[in-house]
Order: sequence, then C-alpha cells, then structure tokens
Amino acid sequence: MTESRWKALIEVAETGSIRAAAARLVVTESAVSASVASLSKELGLPLLTRSGRGVELTAAGARYVEYLRRVLGLLEEGGVAARGEFAPEHGRLRLGCVTTVGDSVVPTLLGRFHAAFPAVELALEVGPSARVWSLFEAHRLDVVVAGRPPQLQDVVPRALCDNRLVVVGSPSVADAFDLAATTWLLREDGSGIRGAADQLRADLAASGPAMTLGSNGAVLAGAVAGLGVTLVPHEAAAGHVATGDLAVLDLPGTPLVRPWFASTRHGPTATAALFVRFLLSDPEAGRRWSAVPARPHGPASPVPSPGGGRQGLLAAT
Repeated sequence: MTESRWKALIEVAETGSIRAAAARLVVTESAVSASVASLSKELGLPLLTRSGRGVELTAAGARYVEYLRRVLGLLEEGGVAARGEFAPEHGRLRLGCVTTVGDSVVPTLLGRFHAAFPAVELALEVGPSARVWSLFEAHRLDVVVAGRPPQLQDVVPRALCDNRLVVVGSPSVADAFDLAATTWLLREDGSGIRGAADQLRADLAASGPAMTLGSNGAVLAGAVAGLGVTLVPHEAAAGHVATGDLAVLDLPGTPLVRPWFASTRHGPTATAALFVRFLLSDPEAGRRWSAVPARPHGPASPVPSPGGGRQGLLAAT
C-alpha cells in the first residue's frame, strides 16, 4: 500500500538506516528497500544517498518527506476527527506540551480530565517547544499547551493560565551573585525558556559563563547543588524555595510573565474542543485557566460543542 511505503521512507529518514527502519516497522530490510525504491522510481529521482555506514535523504527526498509527514498527519487527524464528531466523549485526544508544563501542570490536568471522560483515548507528547510545534504543524497533535504560539497559519490560542519565570540559585550562590562571574544553567536549544533566559542575560548584560543541562529537572538540580543560577517557572521551584534549598533572586525585569496557552486549529476536533471546554469550566482547572480574548476586529472561531455540532464559540486570537 502507498501509506506503508510512505511510512518506510519516513522511518529511514528518522533513523538513517534501512535496518533500523525495518526494526521499527517490524518488517524485513528488503521490504523497506523495495518501498523506497518504488517511491524513487515513481517520482523519477533519487530519494536516498549513502552516508558512511547508513543512508541520508537527498535534497529532493528531504522535501518529499516533509510533505509525507503532513499527509500522514492529516490522514490520522481525519480519523481522530471522525471519531470525535460521532462521540466526543469516546474520541481521541492527541495532546502535546512543552517539558516544563509536562513536569508540573499536565499530569494533574490529564488525571482530572480522564476522571471526567474515561472513554477518551489520550496520547501525550512532551518535548521542547520547537518539536511540539513541529508535530502540530504536521497534524500529529490536536492541542498544544505551551508558551505563546508561533505565527503558524492554522493555530488558535483558546485558553491561558498564569506562568511567572524567576531566577533561582542556592542561598550561597544567590548571596554572591555577580553578573560578570556567576554561571547560568540553561535548558536545551529549542526550549522556550532557553530563549527567554538568553534574552534576559542579554538585557542584564550578564557575562558570566553558561552551562547547558537540558531538562527542567536538571537545571533545578544543578541550582540546588550550587552550580549556578537558572530561569524556571516559579511553580517548579516553589518546593525548593519553601525548604530553603533555593532562593529567588531579585533581578531587574523579573519575574518574567510568560502565560501558558492551550491552542488548537481553527477547526478543532470535537474531542479537542471538549478538552478546552474542560479547562475553562472544571472547578480545579478553572482557577488557573481563562478564555483568550477575541481579536478586536475579528470573529471568534466556531468550536464543536461537547455534544457534537457547531454550537457555541470559543474566543480566538
């Protein structure tokens, strides 16, 4: 089938190996090779080239795979949308969130949502901002919970909640803080907080060294260990601050106000709309989440009601 050939090429692109792609798909290497060769013949151009012990996409192959991911994402999204339109409470929700939200907000939120709608099939993808939005653009996610969404053509912020970023360090590091000497512990490239931290350091003219530790947990652990200071959500550091392991530094321009947004497409699936409505109406979630105001000169986007159909509006920006 054409779809299986597309998936074979995508797996080869992601793994850089025919063998690894075959292992992922649980098929033979010859089957993967045949699929790629068939697509190449059909297009009349080479899609792969040798690279060391593996393979890599040609320029044409890379562009082709970019479209294949979108097509397969749309096919999957179509099935998800059909199931949700028939019965939102029995549909599927493909939720993506940035690592910081995945560490603190989403677990409790999904637990409450699952308790309210146990028949909804949940799929969660947690990663850096760049990866999560890439998956959304490829139609592999229905809802994204992250910082302010990028300027994509088909993304609508539906709900937001407060999020403040603070600079923290161990008490000894905080007392001796020096813009020219203190080490900054940074998240990985592609993280929204990494971008905010880089901008804050530039605004402060901080010339101290930087150390990339990656995850939210890693930078917090490094700060507790006295390796330096780091920019994190106040909520993530609150426990350590309460025990005295960390102290919040009073620096110009902080805390940074960076709300979290729950975003969907202009025409979300009914189950995605159900999730947004849950955010805005649940007694626990309602204390944190509020609707995003409508554009001053634009209508709100219609969102399916939990019972199906196109009743009601959720504000869009």
